Amino acid sequence: MSLKERCYSVLVVSAAEKLNNALSGILPRSHYQPVRVVSSVSEGKRVWSERSYDFVIINSPLPDDAGIRFAVDIGNSQGTVVLLCVRAELHDDIRSKVEEHGVFTLSKPLSRQAVTLALEWMAATRERLRKLEKKTLSVEEKMAEIRIVNRAKWLLISELKMDEPQAHRYIEKQAMNRCVTKREIAEEIITTYS
Repeated sequence: MSLKERCYSVLVVSAAEKLNNALSGILPRSHYQPVRVVSSVSEGKRVWSERSYDFVIINSPLPDDAGIRFAVDIGNSQGTVVLLCVRAELHDDIRSKVEEHGVFTLSKPLSRQAVTLALEWMAATRERLRKLEKKTLSVEEKMAEIRIVNRAKWLLISELKMDEPQAHRYIEKQAMNRCVTKREIAEEIITTYS
């Protein structure tokens, strides 16, 4: 699926009605949904705790906070791409503080072209994170399978007095003969001998 076909969820944290209206025109429902707009950091934190989003756009400052700590916290979480919009005179200083946390920054005033370009960068970054999440899941699943198979081997060693190579061959042979995974055989052994 290409980036143009993907749909991204967006949380906008902004108290500026003008920017919020402009964003609604830049974030068509065909590519961005749901789009949730809140007007303070505290409300953003509450909404974020209820549901994660692909993109979080923070228009700093907000009535209750600058939003920088919030941007960093979300930038450190997995799977979300953060865009922090800051005043031009503060941009370099804030960018240097947040960039190591994966937070993108844009200098205000914002142009439609700059926001559109930033959304394209965010989409590319989100897809990269999505691939890394899949790899991580795959490695975690493999590790879980290895732990289960090892547990089954130790049960075969202790209950049937096999040695480790025999237990390993037994699990592999059963999996091949029955056309199932080693994990399924291991789970049966664990159920039988536990």
